[in-house]
Amino acid sequence: MSDNLLEGRAAQFARDFAALRQAVGTVIVGHDDVVEGVLTALFVGGHCLLEGVPGLGKTLLVRSLSDALDLAFARVQFTPDLMPADIIGTNLIAEDDAGRRSFRFQPGPLFANIVLADEVNRATPKTQSALLEAMQERTATVGRTTHALPAPFFVLATQNPIEMEGTYPLPEAQLDRFLFKLIVRYSNREELNAILERTTEAATPRVERVVDGAHVLGGQELARQVVVAPHVRDYAARLALATHPQGEFAVDLVNRFLRYGASPRAAQALVLAGKVRALASGRFNVSFEDIRHFAQPVLRHRLILNFEGEAEGITTDQIVAQVIQGTPTSAPD
Repeated sequence: MSDNLLEGRAAQFARDFAALRQAVGTVIVGHDDVVEGVLTALFVGGHCLLEGVPGLGKTLLVRSLSDALDLAFARVQFTPDLMPADIIGTNLIAEDDAGRRSFRFQPGPLFANIVLADEVNRATPKTQSALLEAMQERTATVGRTTHALPAPFFVLATQNPIEMEGTYPLPEAQLDRFLFKLIVRYSNREELNAILERTTEAATPRVERVVDGAHVLGGQELARQVVVAPHVRDYAARLALATHPQGEFAVDLVNRFLRYGASPRAAQALVLAGKVRALASGRFNVSFEDIRHFAQPVLRHRLILNFEGEAEGITTDQIVAQVIQGTPTSAPD
């Protein structure tokens, strides 16, 4: 592909990314880092876990994104009585005009481009595990038949961190399938006033559709072509390895308070997210800052505290902050 063509595609990507941010911003006030993370995950081809107390706009954010994209959207409210067939679908007995009967697959809500798994930690592990194959393989198996999911396929799951009664915490294997864990925080005074102005007046903001599935798939393909220099790629690898207790690059908090560190998926996520950030900034090469920028959402849900860490009230965000601070951009001799 010629340099001029690449530059043109990169410029188009940056315009699409900015248009999506602007479209979502017509409804969502603030939460710029969360919006950026969700859009980055979309163009990486990963999935997002949104965590925050009720009423902060997690579901509204997902709906606004689906409105801005010309893609099929489905919402699944996870509850303790939800069964895997409720989200994947099931085989039904169908009868034709001649009276012959056969099984026909009835797809569930999982067969959409954007799937909102609302309060995902309220479903049983059996139902949660139904998402594992879909998130990793982009397929769903019913009986002996494997069905391909539509492309692009994007799961946005939400969970409430305070009402833990009757919940089933996501297992580490499933958490690792999420590219990012994004924390949705409270709005400040200025943002809250803007929210009140938009939601209590006669006119209600509407999100216009600006990007279709072909543009998303094209953006995902283009992101893979962004150049990553060996020393920048090595920096992403060392960031991930710095989370391994007693490892070569481990920092003090890691050795004291972690039981397990991040998997290779974390290093992959750092590089891919860095590529998308570079494209969105109009560049075709990844910088150290692109990698650092997404270290918190990539690593925070992949670290497992030991007993001492839990007893001391240490958070994985604190550990990731020290990992970033303690990992130099230049490789040690």
